[in-house]
Amino acid sequence: MSRMPIPDFVVRLREKVGHDLIPMTGATGVVRDADGRILLGLRADTGEWALPSGIIEPFEEPAVALAREIEEEAGIGIRVEALVAISATGEIRYPNGDLASYLDFTFTCTHLRGEPHPADGENEEMGWFALDALPPLRASSRFRLEKALAYAGTTWFAR
Repeated sequence: MSRMPIPDFVVRLREKVGHDLIPMTGATGVVRDADGRILLGLRADTGEWALPSGIIEPFEEPAVALAREIEEEAGIGIRVEALVAISATGEIRYPNGDLASYLDFTFTCTHLRGEPHPADGENEEMGWFALDALPPLRASSRFRLEKALAYAGTTWFAR
């Protein structure tokens, strides 16, 4: 399995806190093409199919972060349409012992340009999938896709 790139600000935090829990923010995109297919990536670190996502840098707007992440990971341009869910993960322990939890902003997005490909090494494959032909997805992606498909103008959040 491949090692995922770690943002510089996280590297600096880890120098101070070691493996202790760091709460972070992330953004996930449910990107659809003109045929209604969903963009998925086969993650290099876990070998699981997942929606494209990434860590939001300090002071970065969530939708801007998502567009940047998808450009970096898949080499495509998107338009972020709507915030469909805000959710929190439990504690995640990475193979190196680092602990993190994420507050995630899930957006629906529209594909604008480019053909998806594994542009930065975070994914082994990138591709479009029809809703009735999705590969098995990691649990967080299943949850976020479900919320995006159910979106009717009101952002989901835990109550």
